[in-house]
Amino acid sequence: MLVRVVASAINPVDDKTRQGAIGEGTPPLPMTLGWEVAGIVVDSPTSRLPVGERVFGMSHQLGTGRGTWADLVALPVGSLAAAPSRISLVEAATLPLPGLTALQTLDWLDIRAGERLLVAGAVGAVGGLAVQLARARGARVDALVSRPAQVEVAKELGAEWATTERATLPVAAYDAVFDTFGAFVTEAVADEGRYASIATQAGPVPDLSRRAVRTTVNQVREDGAGLAELARIVDAGQVKVRVDSEYSLQNVQEAHERFLRGQLAGKIALIL
Repeated sequence: MLVRVVASAINPVDDKTRQGAIGEGTPPLPMTLGWEVAGIVVDSPTSRLPVGERVFGMSHQLGTGRGTWADLVALPVGSLAAAPSRISLVEAATLPLPGLTALQTLDWLDIRAGERLLVAGAVGAVGGLAVQLARARGARVDALVSRPAQVEVAKELGAEWATTERATLPVAAYDAVFDTFGAFVTEAVADEGRYASIATQAGPVPDLSRRAVRTTVNQVREDGAGLAELARIVDAGQVKVRVDSEYSLQNVQEAHERFLRGQLAGKIALIL
């Protein structure tokens, strides 16, 4: 499917790729950066997403070499979905990678109504969406954040309780833990619980098999059906999409500089 790109976004993986930190996993040069896309279909093999449809999607740039920071992008139909109707395409462009990461990890954790979930890193791009998506499933969510100013932000996103101090976390209290940065707060998960990390750079989760705790380090995959689910949840008003700032692609260097300064209040969007 050929998409006229309206917007994309910067993710940590883009910055690591730009800096050469990925190593042998980097696609060969010349290459185009970018994992996320939102735009308009200009050529389509399916009536499900016809020409003129607003779509959004994710390309696993490291695995496929298909970057999205371009005027036109050709992607598999299965990695795209109709964009949410209640937000702009610029906002939609910031959703696919963190949204799919959160959704797929919550699916692995098998989060259900009434269960208690801890999200470590609960106001980051992935963590903030994980809190909201878990709440939409009826879970009770607590948050571990890095700065005092983030405590209220986590509560605004739906956390019942938030702390900056891992020592204050209740022991063996959570049915599941969603760890976005390698906090490895393994003492917080209950026996026979589930612990998922997305911090691949931090290595595997410590072995918790003696407590019958299942563990994983989850990596995002392209998933058009997951994107369609995210769109439904956004259109139902259950998820707030947060955009820190917007830059034109011509000012991508400034966008990267903003990313490196940190303390973001959402994603950085790139507008083509």
